[in-house]
Amino acid sequence: MTPFKHVCESRMLRLLSRVCGSIIEGNLKAAAAHQSICSAASLPVSVCSGLAVKPIMEAKLYRPPPEVRGMTSLDKEAFTQTISVPALRVPTGVLNKVVKSLRKATIQRPGVPRVVQDKEESCDFRLVLLDPHRVSSPSSFTEAETEALRSFSVAKELQYYELRLTYHNLKSEEVLEAVLPLGQDVTSGFSRVGHIAHMNLRDHQLPYKNLIGQVIMDKNPGVTCVVNKTNMIDSTYRNFKMEVLAGEGNMVAKVKENGVTYEFDFSHVYWNPRLSTEHQRVVQLVKRGDTVFDVFAGVGPFAVPAARSGANVLANDLNPESHRWLQHNCKLNKVEKKVRTFNLDGRAFIQGPLKQELPALLKGKATVHVVMNLPALALDFLDAFRGLLQQEPSADELLPTVHCYGFSKDDNPEADVAQRASHSLGFPLKDRCSVHFVRNVAPNKDMMCVTFTLPKEVLFSSGPEQTEPSAEPAPKRQKCEEATEDQ
Repeated sequence: MTPFKHVCESRMLRLLSRVCGSIIEGNLKAAAAHQSICSAASLPVSVCSGLAVKPIMEAKLYRPPPEVRGMTSLDKEAFTQTISVPALRVPTGVLNKVVKSLRKATIQRPGVPRVVQDKEESCDFRLVLLDPHRVSSPSSFTEAETEALRSFSVAKELQYYELRLTYHNLKSEEVLEAVLPLGQDVTSGFSRVGHIAHMNLRDHQLPYKNLIGQVIMDKNPGVTCVVNKTNMIDSTYRNFKMEVLAGEGNMVAKVKENGVTYEFDFSHVYWNPRLSTEHQRVVQLVKRGDTVFDVFAGVGPFAVPAARSGANVLANDLNPESHRWLQHNCKLNKVEKKVRTFNLDGRAFIQGPLKQELPALLKGKATVHVVMNLPALALDFLDAFRGLLQQEPSADELLPTVHCYGFSKDDNPEADVAQRASHSLGFPLKDRCSVHFVRNVAPNKDMMCVTFTLPKEVLFSSGPEQTEPSAEPAPKRQKCEEATEDQ
């Protein structure tokens, strides 16, 4: 792929991400306005069982009782409501075939059966419940559906069934729309990390935080803990404070990404499930026999799969907890003999273990990769490579390939991260690097990855070695183990 085509595709992906975000935001506002209108017109519905003579067609299948608005402690019984839905009376002999033919027209709702007993409780007939948004009259059926009903001798005569909906039949979005104030954003989105649902609530949602947590846990099987981030990510250890909104307080998660299993304490380390594609992209560039220096390794999402692919890995992280779980995950995936782990800051790792190993590696034929995934700061660490080695390179030495991540709010993030990388290296990378768009992390804020071959003019500079630290904590003492000790 040419650099021009790569840049164009990256910009298109970023543009689509922003446009889709705007559309979603607009739809949310429209939905809130629509909900306001519906609630203003809300009328009580008489509760009964069996068939209704006249239908009560509504804009939404479920309209919440007004009294649940503003609820902060979840009362599940308050959401119970009876609604009228269309139905077809179908002979039991052809029931399965009719249900299959009408699968796009039948009601689809958690815990609600599509087939119920008819009014007469006849053994020969059942009622097939239909989606009122899809079927409002006999003419609503498609040609294929009409032909199927004719072939099974089922009349297109709609009956109406009074369906009792409870909290358990509602989607999380419906519960939260019913509870939160009208006109405000409703959230049911979260990041799933093992059994933990991680939310990032806004200020206006905080009075309802425990109710929101309970709803998310109820509506998502396997989620037994819901947490909310209470501050920004700490750039030192890349973790953040969180509070438990619902469920157990167990923060040790087990996740599987790209066929690799990881375990870690989510409250003390950094993990982002949205980066699985990026982890896979970079690891696929690594070949058997290559060497990978992972400067900000975290719990091992680059290091472990790279070792599994046959690479030799030196993985480092400043956070002692990340370092501990990195070792644990190496053992868990049986790659502890392929990974050497370090508990240093990034600059000390580059100017220590990486510097010591690199001269011998450059004389070989395998590729050396340096991964620097700390997007808030990694670009500033590139100056640690200035004058790292003093001897002149030979003509056949393969220089390291660097994959460095960074955030950008610039209108041209590709040019921005390339320019910042050049500034940190003290050497222009124009036409000597590629920039990959990773993801849009916030409005007008993109995560990018700049990849380049480390210039010999930087690595073998004849000037003094770079020693001034970037904005990071004081280096910790070196701690290097072969990831074989018991946890």
